[in-house]
Amino acid sequence: MVKPPDRVLLGYLASYDPHVSRLALALREIVLEEAPDAVESIVRGYAVVIAFSFTGKPLKDGFCHVVTYSSYVNLGFNRGALLPDPNRVLAGTGKLIRHITIRNEQDLNRTLIRRYLQTAIEQASRPMRNEVKRAPGAAAVRARRSKRA
Repeated sequence: MVKPPDRVLLGYLASYDPHVSRLALALREIVLEEAPDAVESIVRGYAVVIAFSFTGKPLKDGFCHVVTYSSYVNLGFNRGALLPDPNRVLAGTGKLIRHITIRNEQDLNRTLIRRYLQTAIEQASRPMRNEVKRAPGAAAVRARRSKRA
């Protein structure tokens, strides 16, 4: 049995269409069924976000997130660009994040949702070293400049 949603989350979702709120809560439940030890972090900005990690650090160590929009919900994968996508369902063009859009119960009940989640959970247990080449940080740029001077 999955732990019930936090009252704060329910309050945030109350402003959405009931259909969208139900999708968000059902998707949350699927994530927690696949990762019962996951830590939820709830953020409300332009959308309500439920981020999942095993450390409580969703930006650094998160493996997925549920983002609630006015007429649909996205299941986002923090390292989605590194996930195998044999079904070609992952959307997005950013450096790392990819998502699957959920518009109805049929989308939610697709078996591939759980497969992608399981792969993201496995991926979260591995360190991210050397998986994505990053531009040098400001400190590295300053260090190079000071060596030239």
